Parts: sequence; C-alpha cells; structure tokens
Amino acid sequence: MKETLIPGIKYEHQFMVSKSKIVPALYPESEDFLLMPEVFATGFMVGFLEWACVMAIKPHLNWPEEQSVGTYIDVSHEAATPPGFSVNARVELIAIEGRRLIFAVEADDGIDLIAKGQHERMVINKQKFDERVKKKSDANLGAKK
Repeated sequence: MKETLIPGIKYEHQFMVSKSKIVPALYPESEDFLLMPEVFATGFMVGFLEWACVMAIKPHLNWPEEQSVGTYIDVSHEAATPPGFSVNARVELIAIEGRRLIFAVEADDGIDLIAKGQHERMVINKQKFDERVKKKSDANLGAKK
C-alpha cells in the first residue's frame, strides 16, 4: 500500500443500467428470477458499489501486485431503477485498520437515492491470494476422487 492510501479518498463512478443488469439476468437459470421485475438487481448494484471502491483505491495500491477483495457489505436498496437510467456511485474511504479498508457508499439514479451503506475491503497480495485459492481448489478436487 502506498503512503497516499489514507482516509478521505473519494470517488464517483457512473454506469448505464442495461438489460443485462436487471433482476431476471442475475440468475437466468432460475425460473423465479425470470418472472421478477425488470429493474437494476441488488446483486449487480452491490457489484457496482464494489467497482467504485476498487477504482477509488487503485492508484494508492501497488497495482496489480496488490489488489483488494470485498469482505463485508451493508447497504440498503432504496428505490427501483429501470434499464436506460444512469446510476452514480459516491464512495469515501473512511477508515483503515491494517489491510482492512472501510468505505461509506451511496448511489442514485438521477431521481432517487438507490443505495446507502458501508462496504469493507481487504488489501491482498494477488499472487499469495491466488496460491491459497489454487491450494483450496486442488484439495477439493482431491476429495472428489
């Protein structure tokens, strides 16, 4: 982590909601999801907020060796947003506890506040992280034999 990674970093990120980011597209394998309203899915909204946090801190990490992974999310989904709307996320790094980063997050769709809450990320060494995941995957494959 660079010395510039300090609380107070803010970032805004915009995204146009397409049909690929609506509730029926979240799990097209589910017949129930296919029948649900065609609005910005909460799962995709969470990913959008994570994306904004990643972009906020990327210049302050030794990218790509250092990256971050989401570890906690506590956000409301306040209002429905149909496809074709541009959503805007505003994130602020509010605390750093070792490698743990805590963000205040919110988003709107130009009419309504659609999300508000908190998100936490952990700074990782990408190579070490990938090695642990591979070891876990290999152990799982060995258990299935």
